[in-house]
Amino acid sequence: MNKSDLIDHIAQQADISKAAATRSLDALIGGVTMTLKKSGSVTLVGFGTFSTSARAARTGRNPRTGESIEISPAKVPKFKPGKALKDAVN
Repeated sequence: MNKSDLIDHIAQQADISKAAATRSLDALIGGVTMTLKKSGSVTLVGFGTFSTSARAARTGRNPRTGESIEISPAKVPKFKPGKALKDAVN
């Protein structure tokens, strides 16, 4: 399922227009992104939790040349599924 399929599904399930479903999905994605940029977390009970974690600087290796390279520290997004989502998938 891609974004346009998800918009179609939202519009059908919520009985709203595709334009309204698009705005809703974009607002959700924007809210989650903004919160994660501020190092916060977003918890949707039953679905899961979006959060960030710090990845330390480390030394890597260029696979083409074998040369050592320094990889910068980074903040990476994480998703931990909730119990209801796990149960629905299994």
